[in-house]
Amino acid sequence: MDEADRQLLRRCRVRLVSELQVAELWDALLSRELFTRDMIEDIQQAGSGCRRDQARQLVTDLETRGRQALPLFISCLEDTGQGTLASFLQSSRQAAKQDPEAVKPLGHLVPVVLGPMGLTAKKQRVVKLDPSQPALGNLTPVVLGPEELWPARLKPEVLRPETPRPVDIGSGGAHDVCVPGKARGHADMAYTLDSDPCGHCLIINNVNFCPSSGLGTRTGSSVDCDKLERRFRWLHFMVEVKSDLTGKKMITALMEMARRDHRALDCFVVVILSHGCQASHLQFPGAVYGTDGCSVSIEKIVNIFNGSGCPSLGGKPKLFFIQACGGGCSETMLQPRSLEDAGGTRKRAEWVPATDACLSPLPLSPPPL
Repeated sequence: MDEADRQLLRRCRVRLVSELQVAELWDALLSRELFTRDMIEDIQQAGSGCRRDQARQLVTDLETRGRQALPLFISCLEDTGQGTLASFLQSSRQAAKQDPEAVKPLGHLVPVVLGPMGLTAKKQRVVKLDPSQPALGNLTPVVLGPEELWPARLKPEVLRPETPRPVDIGSGGAHDVCVPGKARGHADMAYTLDSDPCGHCLIINNVNFCPSSGLGTRTGSSVDCDKLERRFRWLHFMVEVKSDLTGKKMITALMEMARRDHRALDCFVVVILSHGCQASHLQFPGAVYGTDGCSVSIEKIVNIFNGSGCPSLGGKPKLFFIQACGGGCSETMLQPRSLEDAGGTRKRAEWVPATDACLSPLPLSPPPL
């Protein structure tokens, strides 16, 4: 979708969510191939399933449906008797074309200085610090809270305070650490993770995509998946790995996990490795692709485990790790390359870009998980 149309939808979101009659739109959206039947079913299940939640999800997902999505959507409104909204969007779109400044993203706004009339901002100037005064970097940190949590008394954090657990300290090995039971008295400041197992960990690893999706194979993703699986098992999680799921099967796997009983557990983790795209949402922007090219919004994934969708996880930490390109750039994988010295002796492998155009910030030597 063009940036101008995307900004227009965002500006009109409140009115669309308030007035849009989604029940009359489904057949029209299908006939114009704006959404597939599976996508519409996902929209119908958004949030609590009420009209407003469905309308909000529809407007959000519309941004991911291509350059002609907005004109086709306006046609659907006209065909379903929602001419007022259709005219409103059409006139707003035409006005935006005549005045592009009207739909500029917020990032291009010029800052305004509030103050008395006639007061103008002064030019920036360099301020020399007095050597006798402490520099900002040397200020003593202040901690607001119980005295036991002051910096000088902080102790290393572990998952299970009562039982010594090995703490990874890098190449120096591991050692056992205990946290005094006193720390458990501050339940309002930290989660208590002392159940064994700690919780469920679901890893979705999408590597091979349908040719029709236009998405390439995610070479090297299985290496990340294996390391993540080992690390979370080491942290006493019950790990389940699911590979190459379509958008609908991703939702099914997540909802099946949400229906489980987590009352005896302390935490929950979701890891998704896939291609991604941009998607505007109220809280969590972005979306990830299933192997069929259908996107699943991050907001939808998170909301599956909210208080109503998964009551047994209420008040417990729910962690979501998403490894996916956010859209607008290609995701270039790294490939290992073994090096040999002049004598032909094999040395350690280094990680190098698959292409010269790699802009990935990943380190050449991947850190151990």
